[in-house]
Amino acid sequence: MFSPFDPFRWSLAHGRHLELGPRGILMAIVNVTPDSFSDGGRFDSADAAVARAILCLEEGAEIIDIGGESTRPGAASVSAAEEQDRILPVIEALAGTTDAIISVDTYRAETARLAVAAGAHIVNDVHGLQREPDIAAVAAQSGAGLCIMHTGRDREKRPDVVEDQYLFLGRSLEIARAAGVPREAMVLDPGFGFAKDADENLELMARFGELYGFELPILAGTSRKRFLGAVTGREAADDRDAGTAATTALLRMAGAAVFRVHDVAINRDALAVADAMLSARRRVAAREAQGETPAR
Repeated sequence: MFSPFDPFRWSLAHGRHLELGPRGILMAIVNVTPDSFSDGGRFDSADAAVARAILCLEEGAEIIDIGGESTRPGAASVSAAEEQDRILPVIEALAGTTDAIISVDTYRAETARLAVAAGAHIVNDVHGLQREPDIAAVAAQSGAGLCIMHTGRDREKRPDVVEDQYLFLGRSLEIARAAGVPREAMVLDPGFGFAKDADENLELMARFGELYGFELPILAGTSRKRFLGAVTGREAADDRDAGTAATTALLRMAGAAVFRVHDVAINRDALAVADAMLSARRRVAAREAQGETPAR
């Protein structure tokens, strides 16, 4: 039976890997865009994006996720050439000057190929391989790690949030396996906020454990999402970092392995507390297994 807290060796491009399971891992968001919902325009030059990425590494991120096209609802699409012009210099600079694990946030197969060639280790596809299925072959051929995200956009969803996860991600995994992507390269993302209302997002959190039927680690991307604003009353995305940290702690306790966030520092602290609690839980379970009973 799959346990999300057991070690899972996530295989990445360029001979790298990460151990997932025993502790939470932070993936920092760096959007090289003018229009992303939270930080669009702040890091839309290569120099600014690289500086932001280095700060995130210093604050505790282990993965830097570089994106060149906004995924917010209603965002204008960009050409593949424009996306590549935005992100490739950033990836090349980070690969040449840091030891960071670099992820490319794209659904385009050619962008993914060029990004891995420039030094990226992970391909993060918010369309779950179903917009450009050839992206799976890029991951397989390059040895890149692959984040496969669920989305409800542009399709009819099943009424049950978990059933819809299995419907969509099941198809995504068929594409990945047919392309030759090995299990050890894959991580799943339930796609919080992508065509899901507040109640659906909260139910997905409450039923998070049901996703381990896939027998793969789970990445959680709740950072500054609109449903957190609905819960907390915080209208501005930048004001939702405390709410994000709360979901990070809760989802870590539920077994999530990787956390894609804007504010690294606050989520690092949330993970530290959650991982300390998980360690305490394991110690208590070990004592009980040896027949020890707590003092009354």
